[in-house]
Amino acid sequence: MAITEVKKTAEHKMQRSVETLKTDLAKVRTGRAHTGLLDHVHVDYYGSSVPINTVANVTLIDARTLGVQPWEKNMLAKLEKAVRDSDLGLNPSAQGDLIRVPMPPLTEARRRELIKVVKGESEAAKVAVRNLRRDAIATLKEMLKHKECSEDDEHRAQDDIQKLTDRYVAEIDKLLSHKETELMAI
Repeated sequence: MAITEVKKTAEHKMQRSVETLKTDLAKVRTGRAHTGLLDHVHVDYYGSSVPINTVANVTLIDARTLGVQPWEKNMLAKLEKAVRDSDLGLNPSAQGDLIRVPMPPLTEARRRELIKVVKGESEAAKVAVRNLRRDAIATLKEMLKHKECSEDDEHRAQDDIQKLTDRYVAEIDKLLSHKETELMAI
């Protein structure tokens, strides 16, 4: 494996970590209901944990209410429990074969809770980026050990990977700051 390949792989994986964070931040609500809100909630489906949208139809009933309609009636209680137990602070109620998920208005305390969730998501993304840096540097050290590159090339590559890491961590911080501002706006 060449040094350029190691750097390119590390950059690609770091970019994917940032994209995943963007997707996760989009799911944190800012007062309005949207169907993507429940995408990361998982439910037990015959022994395996699957996302809600694979076992039910998630729709928007109105601006502040989601509707979850399971494709199998026996999944109703499991879906309701999964939404209730999620970190979203929602209180679903079953009505016939439909689960209504009203969005409570965002109070100051709830906004602060959501900011904690957002900070946790961004910290997880930073850890992922740092782990990718660690793995890339370990690969470079292995290449040096096996005499596949010179010490100077290895040091330059480590510096480049550190710059990549710093760039992506700064991007994560920017995304976090933007989401915090969005959450605190009334």
